[in-house]
Amino acid sequence: MELKPIAERFVLHWGEMGSRWGVNRTVAQIHALLYLAGRPLDAEEITETLGVARSNVSTSLKELQAWNLARVVHLRGDRRDHFETSTDIWELFKLIVAGRRQREIDPTAVALRECLENPAIDDEDDGTRQRIEETLKFIEIMCTLSDEMLRIRPETLMKTLGVSAKISKTFRKKG
Repeated sequence: MELKPIAERFVLHWGEMGSRWGVNRTVAQIHALLYLAGRPLDAEEITETLGVARSNVSTSLKELQAWNLARVVHLRGDRRDHFETSTDIWELFKLIVAGRRQREIDPTAVALRECLENPAIDDEDDGTRQRIEETLKFIEIMCTLSDEMLRIRPETLMKTLGVSAKISKTFRKKG
């Protein structure tokens, strides 16, 4: 598969953004390639298209599968594994948010609760306890907000976000 200039720019940029978000560049590029292709690709085609090592592609595909961002599909008459991702941006957003929450946010909330439940918290400065409590409260509120956002149908969420943006813009003008 040969990428046209715009598709190539998208894939390369997605890889750069992935690096900034703490995701391996190749993992992000493969995800972008699968997203743009809109059809299942085998590992060899991914390797050739991106010009990366086959072993790197295999490792990256496993990581994408662990995040539920890629799945194996089989094509009739072809023994090779092919890989695809959703082309629904909202589904991808939900998967990424859920994965981030499971790997990063939830363990942080657990650690903060453990800090506050530990009897040694009484030996800490009042400011330390207060900031840990505030951080936990913030995380819990943001988790509730994200849970609610993810339950709403995408169309409804887009309308809600649009109205929120207009309200915010109105208040900025008055302030």
